[in-house]
Amino acid sequence: MKKRICFVVDSIFTFGGVQRVTAEIAKSLTVDNSVCIMTFDNPNNKDTSMYKLDEADINYHFVKYPKLSVLKNTICKVYSFIYKKILPKTNVFNGLYACSSFPSEYRKYLSEQLNKGDFDTIIGVHVFLSARLASIKPLVGDAKLIGWSHNSYDAIFGEATKYFIGPKLAPFYLGQFKKLDQFVVLAHCDEKMYIKNHDFYPTVIHNPLTLIPGEKSKGTSKKFLAVGRLTHGHKGFDLLIEAFNIFSKHNKDWTLDIVGEGPEHDTFQSLVDKYNLQERITIHPFTNNVQNYYSEAQIYVLSSRWEGFGLVLVEAMAHGLPVISSDLPTSKEIMGNFGHYFKNGDIADLALKLDEATKIDFEKESAEALHIADNFSIEKISKEWEKII
Repeated sequence: MKKRICFVVDSIFTFGGVQRVTAEIAKSLTVDNSVCIMTFDNPNNKDTSMYKLDEADINYHFVKYPKLSVLKNTICKVYSFIYKKILPKTNVFNGLYACSSFPSEYRKYLSEQLNKGDFDTIIGVHVFLSARLASIKPLVGDAKLIGWSHNSYDAIFGEATKYFIGPKLAPFYLGQFKKLDQFVVLAHCDEKMYIKNHDFYPTVIHNPLTLIPGEKSKGTSKKFLAVGRLTHGHKGFDLLIEAFNIFSKHNKDWTLDIVGEGPEHDTFQSLVDKYNLQERITIHPFTNNVQNYYSEAQIYVLSSRWEGFGLVLVEAMAHGLPVISSDLPTSKEIMGNFGHYFKNGDIADLALKLDEATKIDFEKESAEALHIADNFSIEKISKEWEKII
């Protein structure tokens, strides 16, 4: 019998790795199930050609939380601020924070929208929506609730996190995750952190290859490639541009293509202009045909400061590309000894790895890359999701 499955997402019709992976998993599950994507996107932005969502029979439900009164909104914000900064993270204060960070009006609205679908399984995409689902568990009947984290443990709960959770709020979020029927993380290295620090046992499901690979790289273009959203800090494109500037002082042949869109485009372009590298570094807009860039590149570079799962690594290897990566645990889990690793955040070390990569045995590494990428096929990963759904 077909399962009725709902993915609850902040957005599906915008550019991003989370959206792309969610789309691929949702599409794969439509073969034997009824799938809905509930999104907070503006309905006017619906574009099912994005991520080729039009290839599958998926229902879309657009939602928007009701407005809070000025008084209620003020009370919630004040308490949330005090809780984050001052209050001890006890069960009582955690419970009050659950109410202030996700007010009763929102909980009522979201549960009502989900109950309309009479779903068997509801998947909250990302940590915040996972926590929201946990808070409405008593309101959605017998539906199985699954949280799905798309960032590494350190990115969520580490001291230097950019996600405004950090170690102080870990007790609250872990308490929420434990209410769910299942919580999915992307890597075994993160699973170990949850077990070690919180005696919490999540399920590990790697992300799949989310595109049909294009032509295998010939390895003759002398092009480095990096793909990702242009946001502050995360993908480390500032580090990559700085490192390429050092590299370019003694190499006049190789170029760098960066493919992506986001709020920091002008910042990164200004850095390119600062070093007069306009003829060597090109920032290209997002495209649904990113395969062309992989096929034309010779070396892929992941300069990220953190990653939940480096999906672009799999995409690059599926095109036969050798890879330079920051020494993230997730990168090492995906590639093992295959990757050319530099110390995370170390510009000089990255510049050195760029230089070393121009001298590798391309054909040997290309064959190995294709072999590794096969482990992350959508068919294999989809079966893992079927098991827990």
